[in-house]
Amino acid sequence: MAAGTYGTGRLPAAFLTPGSSSFLDFLGDHSPELLPGNRSLPPVKGAVELPHGTTIVAATFGGGVILAGDRRATMGNVIAQRDIEKVFPADEFSAVGIAGTAGLAVEMVKLFQLELEHYEKIEGATLSLEGKANRLSTMIRGNLGMALQGLAVVPLFAGYDTEREKGRIFSYDVTGGRSEDVGFTATGSGSVYARSSLKKLYRGDLTERQLATAVIQALYDAADDDSATGGPDITRRIFPIVAVITEEGFRRLSEAEVSEIARAVLDGRLEHPDGPQAEVL
Repeated sequence: MAAGTYGTGRLPAAFLTPGSSSFLDFLGDHSPELLPGNRSLPPVKGAVELPHGTTIVAATFGGGVILAGDRRATMGNVIAQRDIEKVFPADEFSAVGIAGTAGLAVEMVKLFQLELEHYEKIEGATLSLEGKANRLSTMIRGNLGMALQGLAVVPLFAGYDTEREKGRIFSYDVTGGRSEDVGFTATGSGSVYARSSLKKLYRGDLTERQLATAVIQALYDAADDDSATGGPDITRRIFPIVAVITEEGFRRLSEAEVSEIARAVLDGRLEHPDGPQAEVL
């Protein structure tokens, strides 16, 4: 950054020079040490225990897509936080659900939000949903060095594609490899159980309410078999975060809405502890 401009009310020249519409490129050119993946870790002996976020699920329906996450963060065999938030709006028509090292994941989401805002201000238009998914892929790839040291971030990205007029879901691996999932998917430590649950419950003709119930059922099943995933906590009034993205934009279901669905799921489990019964064919 140019010296002698701080405290004068003038922006450094770097901020006034035309360049890439990517904020990540700008930061990489002028302050690369601020990028999460470029930070050096202090030498440590043995494994480092840090809070980790766990299970995120996503599923599409006729009007858009639902992204939901449990609220538990773990640190080894300890519950580090019971009410962490893992689902965030990326912009008006998309959202990110985080799994992996919680601190890095939240920082990556904030940087991704800024990246999309910066692009819109520079270009005067929003990125396509495909373009947003590609930008997030680049950010995850930039964190590969940290991931190889055990500080991985593996998010789910979902949004409403205004060009195709439908909800879409993208999942990633630690190298930034991206794939589009049809119907539903999950990530995190309880993802195997959540996907298995949704495999039995998901249908393409479910309404928004029915699908919200299905994803909470899936998170309940994940919590039932994975100690790192937290189920609905009635006593503390801690419920999953559920976001719906449609042609009207991002909307997070209120605590009252999620509470009502979660209580209905729990009531049903009193009769059938293993969840809804499959129809006999």
